[in-house]
Amino acid sequence: MTIFEELRVDHDKQRQLLDLLLDTSGNEPEREQYYQQLKTQLEQHAAAEERYFYNPLIEDNATIEMSRHGIAEHHEIDELIEALEQTDMSSPAWLQHFKNLKHKVLHHLEDEEQGFFQKAGKVLGGSEKQSLGKEYREMMKEKGL
Repeated sequence: MTIFEELRVDHDKQRQLLDLLLDTSGNEPEREQYYQQLKTQLEQHAAAEERYFYNPLIEDNATIEMSRHGIAEHHEIDELIEALEQTDMSSPAWLQHFKNLKHKVLHHLEDEEQGFFQKAGKVLGGSEKQSLGKEYREMMKEKGL
């Protein structure tokens, strides 16, 4: 699979976990379970995506700005996760932080899928798309995802 297909697989996992989490409440064990899965998925996805997607694209004038924007959004997502970590899951503030996280993640995924993938597709060669996809998936598998 290409890097775009591999990223979309994980984007779909993230969307599913966001929806599952929104259907939980308080200190339910499911909330903790889904949250830990989402947190791990987002952190590992960001690391692998920066290495095998943004890194090769940041060197091209056509995609440098979008690469920098995507990496900045990863940092914003990290900050929202940190806010969740510091808030009790049964607190109304936790739900507000989670809604902010969901909004940011969905915005980020849409940015990538609706704009960045198209530009990146013109910059990356066919075999490079395949090899980056393979390396991305290998890194995710090493992390147990």
